[in-house]
Amino acid sequence: MSHQINKLALEEYGQMEVKITQEQYNPLLKRKEIAFEIDHSQIKGTPARLEIRQRLADILKTSPEVVYVKRVETKAGTMRATGNATAYDSVEQAKSIEPEYMIARNRPKEKKEEKEAPAAKPETPKPQEKTEQPAKKEA
Repeated sequence: MSHQINKLALEEYGQMEVKITQEQYNPLLKRKEIAFEIDHSQIKGTPARLEIRQRLADILKTSPEVVYVKRVETKAGTMRATGNATAYDSVEQAKSIEPEYMIARNRPKEKKEEKEAPAAKPETPKPQEKTEQPAKKEA
């Protein structure tokens, strides 16, 4: 399935122009801090984080597992987006520094087949019919 996602993202790369506007190496955190600009006039809407992540990894000649897109913001009324990303020296370094929510944002969404399927309604027991009780003897 991941091959299909990558293939679709690669097809859109020709339509999405990514330009790195600023790049600075942070030796303390062992990462590159990147500011970028995207011209996405050929595609509808802002590109997905995963597509941007893959494209930045290709430009930086590194693997997508060490690139984390922090922010992507499209300027109103234009087809240009700006954003920030970081590229770490290793996956271990990235996981030790990046917060969990940022790692989750940059991870492909997993399909939840169990939750998407309509939940089977548990059968409710039918109310029992009232049986006639024997008449009480009057004493």
